Amino acid sequence: MLTLRHGSAAAFAIALLASGSALAQAEDLHLALEGVETPSSLAWVKAQNDKTLPLLSADPRFSGLQADALKILASKDRIAMPNFVGKTVFNFWQDATHVRGVWRRTSLESYKSASPQWETVIDLDALSAAEGKNWIWKGTDCRPKTHDRCLISLSNGGKDAVTVREFDLTTKTFVDPAAGGFVLPESKQTIEWLDADTLILTRDWGPGTTTESGYGFVIKTLKRSQALSDAVEVFRGQKSDVSARPNVLRDAAGNRVVLLTRATDFFHDETYLWDGQAAQLLPIPRKVGVSGLIGGKLILKIEEPWTVKVGTSAITYPAGALVAASQDLLTGARDKQIAISNDCDPCQLLAPGPRQSINQVAVTDHRVLAVVYDNVRGSLVSLRLRGEFGVTAQTLPVIDNAAVSLGSTSDEGDDVFYTVEGFLTPTELKLADATGTTAETVKSLPAQFDAKDMVVEQKSATSKDGTAVPYFLVHKKGWKLSGQNPTLLHAYGGFNLSKLPVYDPLIGKLWLERGGAYAVANIRGGGEFGPAWHEAALKANRQRAYDDYFAVAEKLIADKATSPRHLGAYGRSNGGLLMGVAMTQRPELWNAVVVESPLLDMIRYTVLPAGASWIGEYGDPAIPAERAWIETYSPYQNLKAGVKYPLAYITTSTKDDRVHPGHARKFAARLDDLKVDHLYFENTDGGHANGADPKANARRWALHYTYLSRQLMDH
Repeated sequence: MLTLRHGSAAAFAIALLASGSALAQAEDLHLALEGVETPSSLAWVKAQNDKTLPLLSADPRFSGLQADALKILASKDRIAMPNFVGKTVFNFWQDATHVRGVWRRTSLESYKSASPQWETVIDLDALSAAEGKNWIWKGTDCRPKTHDRCLISLSNGGKDAVTVREFDLTTKTFVDPAAGGFVLPESKQTIEWLDADTLILTRDWGPGTTTESGYGFVIKTLKRSQALSDAVEVFRGQKSDVSARPNVLRDAAGNRVVLLTRATDFFHDETYLWDGQAAQLLPIPRKVGVSGLIGGKLILKIEEPWTVKVGTSAITYPAGALVAASQDLLTGARDKQIAISNDCDPCQLLAPGPRQSINQVAVTDHRVLAVVYDNVRGSLVSLRLRGEFGVTAQTLPVIDNAAVSLGSTSDEGDDVFYTVEGFLTPTELKLADATGTTAETVKSLPAQFDAKDMVVEQKSATSKDGTAVPYFLVHKKGWKLSGQNPTLLHAYGGFNLSKLPVYDPLIGKLWLERGGAYAVANIRGGGEFGPAWHEAALKANRQRAYDDYFAVAEKLIADKATSPRHLGAYGRSNGGLLMGVAMTQRPELWNAVVVESPLLDMIRYTVLPAGASWIGEYGDPAIPAERAWIETYSPYQNLKAGVKYPLAYITTSTKDDRVHPGHARKFAARLDDLKVDHLYFENTDGGHANGADPKANARRWALHYTYLSRQLMDH
């Protein structure tokens, strides 16, 4: 071990970083900050917050931004997003009065009216106060058919790990464990109703039952009144997996399928059919999403080409396609001599083109619904399987240049809620019968910022390797291409997730309305153009996503839409990693970088929960060849002395158990070592999803936009 005989640890760190030596890569002087709630870490966090909060909150714009954000986040004019439980509509609602929120219900007809008559089912504020807990709502799963009992997931402070308790919708009370009520202690867990009195689930069952990513890999059944220790194991993955999880599917014809999925990495699964006794591996692609069950057929969204042999015939389905296949076909039970053309099993329901993608899929009693994007503009298609006659398709109404999102589907029938929206078009909630071609608009979000003088453009930049990268640009009409426009550039670029043209009142009110421009880059690594767009930036090709982002920034500057003095970058989670790379690789492009909930130490990310689950995206730094290319971009290791970095705003949450707060802390500490000015703020609650109360979230956004205003709008 090295002993520091002269000077401080900070001075030693600067010398190491400046030298670029191998020792600089091996020595991590800030490992202690990975202790999430150790006294020393929390003292460091407090010291950082005590520097940042007074500076930003004293800015004359802060209070107004916070008030505007709270008005939006706690507004009663928001759409109360519906969820079907049976034929009843439920909603979880937060406002200034219900800070933690209420879970409430009404009839469908009442919901469609101008003033729904809501009945409170659970008051989370009252529950938290009564139990002395910091409960954050994490959703519910209700018993099929009877819809009378629900499993309620509650998080302590917003963590992904939840406590699950059974709730009786008839009495509006939690079911006493002494009376057989299910209560599952805090864990990252996946739970399904197997029948009215049996659960099938995965969780932390004790030592040796969680993967290196921190998720369960042992699936068990648990009967009512059975002790957790007596749950019966039905499947076991491996510790090196990401997870194992159950999936129980039912259809209107009365079929039930129980799938057990072993996630060998983030994108590859082994899918098993469980008959109650044994699990049979299904011969479906390992990169696949199982979207539902209809007429006994599994609906599969395949992310890699799939060749299926039936008798003497074979057909290959392309990556990104939607396919229906029967259990009999997949298990080998059906007659292999039936011709595909007569049986339509498997059936290709939809295959996107080269600049298209299938973004979401849902299944009703008689239809398969798919949200399809064409050059990042959404549509909604209803698909019908017609036996030997194949598939018919019809579209449901949307708006032009929109983001389309599927909401809740009825447990019985073909009703579906979905939303349409655009950057400047407030969200509309529509209700349709998926068997038809019409939809009624049941709710519309009132305009929450003044967009009458704004315009949306879709443009394209050319990346380093010649790839065309689309981006959206939202700005005031008649603006001058003078290089003086304060512009915020956002992107994500990972995990097959698309950045879509959504209506965001906070961006509109806190940024656009005040004269800022907003750009969204559809860089590789996302899912905007299907699996190939995502895979183009996987692992060793990660730099392509970053080059795409830089290309859009350079195009904005070349067009004189903005300039480095007035250009800011914003991203969170994997987008926070993008921000760290933007700051370390191209510091000259920006005057502001918001690094939120980020991954930054990519050499240690796999040992920080839940980092090991993302090896399929980034690669494994424990493998020398993969570490070599991870080291080229890992932001924490690539901070260097003598570089002029923009003033960054780095922010995370103590309760984030998905992307460890140690990433943000250590990055800020290393900037301190280098004597590089930055701002750091850590919220003590909220988790990775920032699911804290509206007041805390309003402060979060006010801090963001105060910082951006100071950096990009001033001077």
